This record gives sequence, structure tokens and C-alpha cells, in this order.
Amino acid sequence: MSRIVSRFLFVCLMAGGLFSLGAAAQAAGAWDYRLLATNKTSTMQKEMNEAADAGFKFQGMMGGQTAFGGQEVVVIFGKLKDSTEKPHLKYLLLATNKTSTMHKEMQQAGDEGFEYKGQTVFHATFGGQEVVVILERDTNVQPGRWEYKLLATKKTGTMQKELKEAGEQGFSFVGETVAETAFGGHEVVSILRRPAK
Repeated sequence: MSRIVSRFLFVCLMAGGLFSLGAAAQAAGAWDYRLLATNKTSTMQKEMNEAADAGFKFQGMMGGQTAFGGQEVVVIFGKLKDSTEKPHLKYLLLATNKTSTMHKEMQQAGDEGFEYKGQTVFHATFGGQEVVVILERDTNVQPGRWEYKLLATKKTGTMQKELKEAGEQGFSFVGETVAETAFGGHEVVSILRRPAK
């Protein structure tokens, strides 16, 4: 099969998949979104839990430069407008420029049943460049416990080796960023988890 035909088939499949997703979204009903943006990570956790109390659920996040806010963490929450179900969710935001601190804080959260949802890099006003991680817990159910592993290295070859070793120990990959940490310089930071024993 030629490269042109293969590419055409790929585009057709993608278009069909996107059409199906769009149709499913329309069938599900209208969505309401809440955008949270701040240059202080300390206020973001409070705003996330206020959104959760109003029935919204975490959808995605990114850190970066916005036109008027400067360096901000931007988080999107969403909910179906017609839904009568109100989730009982609690959110935790961890932000640090030390990977050792992040690993310790993530493990404490994992012991309390918090699940990884997303991560980004954020240039804090006073804290320098930080890795930001958001975790979620359903307070209506008995939470499972998670064991987290955070890998940080400057060399992608080293990361490959460490990811392979972690995978053999039953850890599944959940997220990755490239960040300038306090002591490591520019590092690839990968987060993995497995159910706690």
C-alpha cells in the first residue's frame, strides 16, 4: 500500500472518529464550563474545590503566559448542564520546584486515596519554576490507596531505563513534563503509579 493511500485512509478514519465523538457529545447534551486562572497556586486549590462543590469536574490544565495575567496556571472544569448527578469530589494541588518534595507530597496524597489528574510547569511569582500536580478524590466512596513514583533526570536515555524498571514493578505511566527544577536544572519529570499493597 502506498504512503499516499495509507495517509488518506488514516485521515478518513480520524474524520470518522471525530464525527462520532461530536455526535456523542451532542447526544449527551450541553456542557457548562468554568475556567480558573491564577498566578498564585495557593488560591487555585480553593477555587477548584469551590467549582467541585458547584458540580464541576476537572477537565484539563496548562501553565504558561497569558495576555493579561502574566504567568498563570489555567484549569478547566466542566459539567453537563442537564445532569442532576452531583459528584462529591475533593481536589488537591501540589506545587514545588524540588522533585523530592513533590514525591513525598504525592505519596501522602496517595495514602489518602487521591488520584493523579494532571500536571504542568508554572513560573511562580516568588517560587521560580514549579511542577504543578492536581489530584482528585471521590469523598462519597471508600478510596483506594495509590503508590506514586516520580522520576526526574536530565537524560532521556536514563529516563527510558528508569521507566522500564518501574514498568516491570507494576507502575503505570500517568504524566510527564519538562521542567527547570531547583537543583536538577532542566529535567524530564515522569509520574507513575500502582495500587498500594
